[in-house]
Amino acid sequence: MRVCFFNRSYWPDQAATGQLLTELAQDLVSRHGWTVSVVAGRALHASHEVRTGARLVDVEEHAGVRILRANGTAFDRRRFAGRAANYLTYFASALAGTARIGSQDVVVSLTDPPILGLAALLAARRAGARFVFLCEDIFPEVAVLLEDFQSAAVNRTLDRINRYLLREADAVVALGERMKRRLVEEKGAAPSRVHVIHNWADCDAIMPGPKDNAFSRAHGLADRFVLMHSGNVGLSQNLDLLVEAAARLQSCERLVIAVVGDGARRQALQDRAFGRGLTNIRFFPYQPKELLHESFASADAFLVSLKPGLEGYIVPSKLYGILASGRPFVAAVDPSCEAAMIAREHQCGTVAPPGDVDALVAAIAALHDNPAATHAMGANARRASLRYDRRLAVQAYHDLFAGLNQARSAA
Repeated sequence: MRVCFFNRSYWPDQAATGQLLTELAQDLVSRHGWTVSVVAGRALHASHEVRTGARLVDVEEHAGVRILRANGTAFDRRRFAGRAANYLTYFASALAGTARIGSQDVVVSLTDPPILGLAALLAARRAGARFVFLCEDIFPEVAVLLEDFQSAAVNRTLDRINRYLLREADAVVALGERMKRRLVEEKGAAPSRVHVIHNWADCDAIMPGPKDNAFSRAHGLADRFVLMHSGNVGLSQNLDLLVEAAARLQSCERLVIAVVGDGARRQALQDRAFGRGLTNIRFFPYQPKELLHESFASADAFLVSLKPGLEGYIVPSKLYGILASGRPFVAAVDPSCEAAMIAREHQCGTVAPPGDVDALVAAIAALHDNPAATHAMGANARRASLRYDRRLAVQAYHDLFAGLNQARSAA
């Protein structure tokens, strides 16, 4: 099998979609012996620098995966103009890269950026390959999050592109049942073509660990109750409520709220917390993947949050690593969201309505005040994680792609 993925984020980028795609691509090579290529962009959140040449597309190899590095700009992502330039120049370079992917059996497009599927579909048609549309996010609904740019015309265009790709795809991957319903009921996707494959955690790499570890000791967290947000500090998580919650929880002397990661909202949140003189909310940079188990183990509980109305358009991928770490979580999300359903089904977390700071404060305080219940939910979380292990997810993708190829061969 020959498979080519299109997504801006890939190794060594630390963005969640890039890390997940890296694991999937490498496992298809190492476990199944497939030939895998990725048309990726510059690593904007890299743990180390990757040299890029002056050409539109550079070719390299890492862990058996052929990477076509479609070079674009690397402007500051905190401004819309910078983000737009990065996306458009990567898209243009990725279009050029379609001529270099060679013969393929399956071409897969993720949604970073949302128009990328057009380049991947073109590549699939040229190669005579099956086309798979992997919906990490649904547009234009996610584009509504942008605080520095809104355009009805752009949103209409994104909607038309999204619907077109859903019609043309031989298979569509949704990250959860709520997302599948969105795609079928609201976007017109054919139910028979939509396959639910959850994001995952590597349950061998992320395991319940001791709270007393190098990360917690280095940052004075070993003897504190730590509620952690780990990952993208972006526009979708509604983390402004977390600053307000920290202000209301100052009487809990052992409580520390730790925000680990980076993103468009981090500086604004830091400024708000500093402006209010809050010392119980602290900010930490992205942690390298090889040290992630220590930062996760430093937490007593996690926060999984999403702005109201975004459930199913976005599925928080951080949830699965939290489960693997054996920690409970507060799901500050709509009750229909995947995170809320998992919390209820496995009794591994509590649900607070999105945007309700009173409910969020009460949920955090309940975990802080009842260590026995918190520990029991953490044990439940670890058991639940085994249903979302990396091996199972990779096998699901293997079976989907192999089935499409068999149907193509038989046609």
